Amino acid sequence: MEFHSERVEDFLEHFSNIKTLIRSFPGVQHLELHRDAGQANVFYTYSLWDGEEDLEAYRQSDLFKGAWSQVKPWFRTKPQAFSLVREMLVEASG
Repeated sequence: MEFHSERVEDFLEHFSNIKTLIRSFPGVQHLELHRDAGQANVFYTYSLWDGEEDLEAYRQSDLFKGAWSQVKPWFRTKPQAFSLVREMLVEASG
């Protein structure tokens, strides 16, 4: 998500206010927020879900719709979302 520079702090505050609600949504196993190392106004969320149906339920929820309507005007460019399937997990060798 790329935000207008003057809206970055607004986004961070908003995310901080709703992160626990998102994390406690049914089906959410894990939630992270990352900032791009080279662009201070670009952020990524990474979340793990029990299943695609849980993610879709979240996307249809009032929580998502309310959060999205709040941040949508702050975007500098159209946000992108990707759903991934783990291909391989490489553990550290001991």
